[in-house]
Amino acid sequence: MAGNTFGQLFKITTFGESHGPAIGVIIDGCPAQLPIDLEYIQSELDKRKPGQSRITTQRKESDTVQVLSGIFEGKSTGTPIALLIPNEDHRSKDYEHNKDIYRPSHADYTYDAKYGIRDHRGGGRSSARETAARVAAGAIAKLLLKHEGIEVFAHVSAVGKINAPNLEALSHAELLELREANIVRCADPATAKQMIECIDEIRKDGDTIGGKISCMIKNCPPGLGEPVFDKLHADLGKAMLSINAVHGFEYGSGFTGSEMKGSEHNDIFLPSADSPKTLTNFSGGIQGGISNGMEINFTVAFKPVATIMHNQKTVNAAGEAAEIKGKGRHDPCVVPRAVVIVEAMAALVLADQLLRSKTNKLS
Repeated sequence: MAGNTFGQLFKITTFGESHGPAIGVIIDGCPAQLPIDLEYIQSELDKRKPGQSRITTQRKESDTVQVLSGIFEGKSTGTPIALLIPNEDHRSKDYEHNKDIYRPSHADYTYDAKYGIRDHRGGGRSSARETAARVAAGAIAKLLLKHEGIEVFAHVSAVGKINAPNLEALSHAELLELREANIVRCADPATAKQMIECIDEIRKDGDTIGGKISCMIKNCPPGLGEPVFDKLHADLGKAMLSINAVHGFEYGSGFTGSEMKGSEHNDIFLPSADSPKTLTNFSGGIQGGISNGMEINFTVAFKPVATIMHNQKTVNAAGEAAEIKGKGRHDPCVVPRAVVIVEAMAALVLADQLLRSKTNKLS
């Protein structure tokens, strides 16, 4: 299986399955002597871990991270950093009933078609459990970005048709405090209440619902991004679309921009003693695939979780008609736990592009 490595200079490779002994990640290219706060890494994992509220899966995993290499006396050594996260609460028996049955909208059939074999226990490598390794790596990328003054913030901006208002005027600290004050991780309290009520109803009905996560990157310097195929927004798009259940990505004005005239959409430059600023930010902080110093913003759309507690028609591995009912422990809505995954993947892209930018010109 290829495709387990992400990045060029700041590079990660994840490994492990949902119901195996552990999952983990190897980070290569992290500069030496970066202070590594293990408590911070664990706090990031705690935001993604299952069983944290009534609107998430009740699988109980502590997601306690173990450092195997690359960190000494609280700093990175410049060698590969290996992080391991043991699996503690997998119940493989919950999946025995669909060992030979393809679950609708899951990766069961496609993995069988590609490899001729699949791990039916929670989806194996296709499970969102894999994203815990990304969060651990993303936490280190965030520490690198913090060293450069770059801040990454994401929150749940929609659940179903419930949308939060624009919150760009608030500071990073204010947004973070508001987001972590509720279990749905929406930085607008009134909208969060509606979202939680919606997810509760959906959960009681044995169904699931989709949502959106919006991300803002502040203090990103101009010049990050590599033309032609490694444009910054292209790398961010690939990063987000690699996350389980993601079905859409837009940055800046996104699809709304296609409805505008050029005279409405152009971001007019303003005089400045420092880097030029723009009157508007329909470009989402990226022009020509390169950051322009304005805030980078994008939104990621997540589909409803595919496992529902209703009977569904399907087929088995022999192509015969079958019926399946969801069992086990699953999220009624994935976005509350996916916020930190979106931040992690954004941080990994920026850390990689930041290191690449330093090789593009003489200091």
